[in-house]
Amino acid sequence: MEHPKSKPEAAALGVGAGSHADSNADSSNSESRVLQLQQLLESLRPGQKSLAQWRSGPLAVSAVPGSGKSTGMAVGAAIAIAHHQLHARKQLVLVTFTRSAAANLKAKVRQHLRALSLPLNSFVVHTLHGLALNIASRHPEVSGINLSPLDAEGTTLISPTQSHRLIRLAVERWIEANPIDYQQLIEGQQIDAEETERLRRQSVLRTEVLPALAYTVIHEAKSSGLLPPDLADMAQTMTVGIPAGAVDYPVVAIAAGLYAQYQSLLADKGLIDYDDMILAALKTLDEPAIRQIWQSRIFAIFEDEAQDSSPLQTQLLTVLASDAENLSAPPHLVRVGDSNQAINSTFTPADPVFFNQFCDRCQEIGRLATIEQAGRSCQQIMDAANFTLAWVNAHSATQAFRSQAILPVGPHDPQPNANPAPIGQGVELVRPKHIVETVKVLAQRVVDAFEADPTISAAVLVRETRQGQFLREILADPQQLGFDFEATGIEIFDVGQRDRKTHIPREILALLQFIERPHSPDNIKAALHVLVSRQLIPTQDLNPLATHPEQFLYPGPLDALPQTPAAQQARRYCTALIRARLELPAYHLISFLGLTLGYDQSELATADKLAARIAQQTLEDNTLTAMLGALQELLSSERFRAVEAEETESQFTRSGQITIITMHKAKGLDWDAVFLPFLHKRNIPGESWVPPQMQFLGSFTLDEVARAQLRAHTHATYAAEAQNYRPEPIPDIETAWQQASNLKRNEEYRLLYVAMTRAKKLLWMSAAKQAPFTWSKPDNLQDAEASPVFVALLRERGAIAPRK
Repeated sequence: MEHPKSKPEAAALGVGAGSHADSNADSSNSESRVLQLQQLLESLRPGQKSLAQWRSGPLAVSAVPGSGKSTGMAVGAAIAIAHHQLHARKQLVLVTFTRSAAANLKAKVRQHLRALSLPLNSFVVHTLHGLALNIASRHPEVSGINLSPLDAEGTTLISPTQSHRLIRLAVERWIEANPIDYQQLIEGQQIDAEETERLRRQSVLRTEVLPALAYTVIHEAKSSGLLPPDLADMAQTMTVGIPAGAVDYPVVAIAAGLYAQYQSLLADKGLIDYDDMILAALKTLDEPAIRQIWQSRIFAIFEDEAQDSSPLQTQLLTVLASDAENLSAPPHLVRVGDSNQAINSTFTPADPVFFNQFCDRCQEIGRLATIEQAGRSCQQIMDAANFTLAWVNAHSATQAFRSQAILPVGPHDPQPNANPAPIGQGVELVRPKHIVETVKVLAQRVVDAFEADPTISAAVLVRETRQGQFLREILADPQQLGFDFEATGIEIFDVGQRDRKTHIPREILALLQFIERPHSPDNIKAALHVLVSRQLIPTQDLNPLATHPEQFLYPGPLDALPQTPAAQQARRYCTALIRARLELPAYHLISFLGLTLGYDQSELATADKLAARIAQQTLEDNTLTAMLGALQELLSSERFRAVEAEETESQFTRSGQITIITMHKAKGLDWDAVFLPFLHKRNIPGESWVPPQMQFLGSFTLDEVARAQLRAHTHATYAAEAQNYRPEPIPDIETAWQQASNLKRNEEYRLLYVAMTRAKKLLWMSAAKQAPFTWSKPDNLQDAEASPVFVALLRERGAIAPRK
């Protein structure tokens, strides 16, 4: 990277113009601070120094996993504050992705400022949405957002529960207003469907297809700055090639209609969602006087995890980082990230394409820095991660990774404990016979590692929560495991078990709503979803059951509805719930439902806490209707916490315990030993899959098609702003589905890369020869292909035999 410097490095670390002492004491303090700043700089690795040496303008920093980018950001922030003499009225703004990351970064910067005797109010740390809300709420007359509890006409931030409810209502309104488009969807690819099949399709569309389409499009469109009229115009003007004989649904037009209905409902109820915060902040900053006020207060912005930002969020930061006196000057914007760790793009509007474009633009002007040296992992783990990156790029239709290898630190590294010695061989690959054998081998390897060093930290990273639940059950069963794991003294911290407790109020609400109105198709389907998620009934198409409530609950000899064994099991649970209303007082129902759902001791404690809370709120009216109202209000406010459900990140990585956590939640954490079981092709990279109940529409899902079409539009728009670019036509449905499949495939490989790079001393990976097709039925084993990356690693390194 090119650094605009005209002074020696030490001199450039001074406190800037105006720092000359007016007395001998001031001179001494200034010299001492320069020395301290020099020591801070020398504590960094070469790549980290790019952040400390930044003085102005844009800077892109591409940092590999384990490279200590937060350490570099904290030192860079302290040096920038010292050099530019920042204070409460001219601050450095640091932006992070999560509140926990914001707290950690804030603590590091404050520590440096205290040591330097610099003002602690010279910087602030925000999440992106927190920063946007701060701007919008300060100017309600412009933004339209007023969160004051004293204002009866103020706006309220919508909770996830409320948002889901409004999306369902938006779907019903759209169906009523667009009968022709709805009829086309019902007909699908087979127009002459029987009446029973048409009713089933209506259930699928109302409760699954259209809500998923609305949710996806609303977030994608808002994060790209598109309002409902913009999306409607796009639907009218976009050019889409349609292959001969291919089905053609007006996906974007349908999406625009759903989006408009949702926004209308938000406005009617005085609600905003998280995406509205960014739009409102930009609307506020469109006012020249307000924009100048904010720009005059902000010297520069440092952004962490920039690969997870949407285009609109980047636009907000760019506006704030611009010079109020010279808007044509480049913004003082430092963006730090790693597009190879972008693991949210298939379920959020984030896309690594945008950070890559920023890096490319900065590279053209000599403003791209790389932090390639990483001290987290041993050499064997870094080699495995680098091999994975290179292999995937060589075997993918589209490039999943930015070409950037992880390098070890150099000699005389200034930071302690870099590139530790491996445990065992550092990387161990095994192929057990089946998934129970996998847990046995894994458990014994954990015990061996802790016997060698009881102070290590360890974690099992799984692709989905049901894998973690299966693993936990085997570890707790000495008969299946072959020994008593609990007797080893190694504590098990199951993060998924903690998270499951947070769903208890929603599960109880769904079952109580069914008990109150058992003949409502929506209530039946919601209750059955709970029973499936708790693995009390088999996974099955629930739409035929919900479409005909009376035939499902009370089948007669002449009913055409087939009662499969799975449907009969579901009916038995549902009729038992209905009987409970007749046999139990309302205030006993929550505890009964907890027992019915098979809650463990901690979950039952949470259910009892919930029952006590509801009983307190319904003392004067303890009817089921009153209970439902109180529970809905509780969920809308999002103020109920499960018993022992709140944990800090440090508790995930405690020594002496084995943490079971999903790969997604493990981002930002690390352990001495990391275990990656169940690495099968079906999961990583997986295949784009259309649920059987939706296949009447075609071999695709509408929400993923819409996401791909909107992204193509957004990519073209932002690329056109950067250079002379001629946008390509929006992809047709089949091409969009293929693009969505490529996006998922690439992200799954990046997720594996993130999981691998959480390990410091030992990376243990396995793929059993037999595994279930779906983890909702872990006993149904069949031959299973290992993930292609796992197979490639085996060939590269050679298999290591499982320990006996």
